[in-house]
Amino acid sequence: MGQDSFFSLDGPLDVTPGGGQVRAANFAGLVGLARSHGRDARGIVERHGMEARVLIDPESLIAPQQVADTLEYCSALFDDPLFGLHMATMQDPEVFGCVTALCRSAPTVRAGIRCLIDFLPVVHAPDCEVVLIEGRETAELTWLVNTDIGVNDQANYQAAMLNVKLLLAIGGPAFKPSWVSLSADPRGSDLPEIEKTLGCRVLGRSTRNSIGFPVRALEQPVPSANRLLYRLLGSYLQRVKSEHSQSIIDKVDSYIRGALATGSCSIERCAEKTGMSVRTLQSRLAAESAKFSELVEKQRETLAKAHLADRRLSLDEIADRLGYGEQTSFGRAFKRWTGITPQQFRAGC
Repeated sequence: MGQDSFFSLDGPLDVTPGGGQVRAANFAGLVGLARSHGRDARGIVERHGMEARVLIDPESLIAPQQVADTLEYCSALFDDPLFGLHMATMQDPEVFGCVTALCRSAPTVRAGIRCLIDFLPVVHAPDCEVVLIEGRETAELTWLVNTDIGVNDQANYQAAMLNVKLLLAIGGPAFKPSWVSLSADPRGSDLPEIEKTLGCRVLGRSTRNSIGFPVRALEQPVPSANRLLYRLLGSYLQRVKSEHSQSIIDKVDSYIRGALATGSCSIERCAEKTGMSVRTLQSRLAAESAKFSELVEKQRETLAKAHLADRRLSLDEIADRLGYGEQTSFGRAFKRWTGITPQQFRAGC
């Protein structure tokens, strides 16, 4: 810290999540919900490879896949197709950690959203990306997870509710979302309840998860603005962010994991997502003795082994998730990587 600092810390107040991790705060309220259905939340999380402490320690770090799988499992177990939404109605935006306090202390809605964009990956989920899209009359807050976690409708419902709650908190009484688009595929019979809970029209089967609202709301003051807290907490999180920034290889790996299943994994798109030209991206990778094509192959091999260990996935489904047009192409690539076929690898799992 500089000489003008009023106080300093030896390090972050909490352990910050790394790539492939998220805070266990997403499970806030799960104990009570499970109990209301006559179930034990401990058994639920342990079934998905987590220790019981994740239920009482929001700072525990777990995998996004574990969150998604647990919420989908609870949806089926409790026969509740909107479990993620119902769970989020019992939670508050503090699930996102101290970034929520920073958003609430920001001077304007725009500044609050900027805090969410900048620091949610630092504080809560590094693989989560938040984007603000401004149109002439409508703004969109869009979120996505840059890794393939398969079916995650319940996680999308949860995120939609929490993000709406956060926008309402920083927007004040006058703020109202215009619509919410969801990549989830809700049943037609469930739409009225979803719209009533979120407080606006819902567009299902979308290509992205977004909340639309009038663009003029961005300049509205935040009712709970606090200049001192905004400066102190903002400076703290900026320091944490600078000391835990991802390497270029980490950023490219994160992009690849999320893009493979879409069939649009390319260096051009990766360069766009990381905010640089293709030539600059190639140069930065070369400085780390890496090539984009080699990183794609490495991620495909890693994901292939993980998917093959999950016997619920067919070889065709795995090939599709890895961006291969057909299973034979996947089989040839896997044998090149490992010397054995996917079937032989799965038999030994």
